Amino acid sequence: MKNKILALLATIGMVSSVSAVEINENISINGFIDASYVNSDFTDKSASANNNDVSNSQIDEVELNFIVNAGNVDGELHIDSTDLSNDTELEIEQVHFTYSFENGASLKVGRFGSALGFEREDPAGLYTHSRAYSNSIEYNRGDVDSGAVFEGFNIGYAVDSFALSLAVGNGIGATEEDNSQEDDYDYELAITYTGIENLSVTAGYATQNTSDPKVGAANDDEDFYSINAAYSLGKLLLGGEYTSIEEDNSQDLSAYMLLANYSINDKLNATLRYSEWETTAGSQTDKVTFAAGYSITSSLGAIVELSTEEVSGGTNAGDETDSLAVELTYTF
Repeated sequence: MKNKILALLATIGMVSSVSAVEINENISINGFIDASYVNSDFTDKSASANNNDVSNSQIDEVELNFIVNAGNVDGELHIDSTDLSNDTELEIEQVHFTYSFENGASLKVGRFGSALGFEREDPAGLYTHSRAYSNSIEYNRGDVDSGAVFEGFNIGYAVDSFALSLAVGNGIGATEEDNSQEDDYDYELAITYTGIENLSVTAGYATQNTSDPKVGAANDDEDFYSINAAYSLGKLLLGGEYTSIEEDNSQDLSAYMLLANYSINDKLNATLRYSEWETTAGSQTDKVTFAAGYSITSSLGAIVELSTEEVSGGTNAGDETDSLAVELTYTF
């Protein structure tokens, strides 16, 4: 069984990709195809006809990654589509190159994801089908498909049990020192500690300026604080995360998540997750998720998930959503 902490670090780019098809000694390719069936039963407490049962089957995402290595320089190009209803809808999710210095330092330039967030970039790196905060892009910092992407540069440094990451740039479509928005660069600082066996802790701070679409909140500058941890105890992985968002012209927000994943055997695992988050509309959502994951083959995995969400406070107080999801992810 792969070490869970190693797999977690792989998803945030701190170790090399766990699998790839080698074209030659300098070029390799990996990727995935992700499909799902979801049935959601939504109850609107404020409506007279308050039940809405919706089912949907679709290809959620297709991604192809090209990885290039030449001496001290590594390059990556991630091409994906999250809207297969339009066959021409392909986009560059990430593209960057990294120069590694001899002393453990590195410089990355291009378009790349955040180093913050317990749940990472792609479906292949998640223990569940849904994300802890559902579609709330304010908190899903690790989800590049929701727009949590920098265009700029990243300075990294790793030594012994510490890793440091400093990113400077803007989200896609944002401009620095725009006259109408008075934008500045966004910054993100992340520090990861792995000095205790089987424990990984990442803490960080990020800023988001007014016209930057990366985290949402179109009208407010934001300060984003986050800490998450994962501890592996035999077949059990325990994880947790706390996030705080301070907005210039609105109330402060917070969210947290607790997760337990247990490997029953080499093929079957089970995950229980609880998450809670606040919104600018004055509401709070509580979510409970249970997911079972099964490795059909070494490259094909399945997840069956049951989740329930309940909203309290604000205009949507009392709304509930119960969901059943079945997901298949083929990786190569």
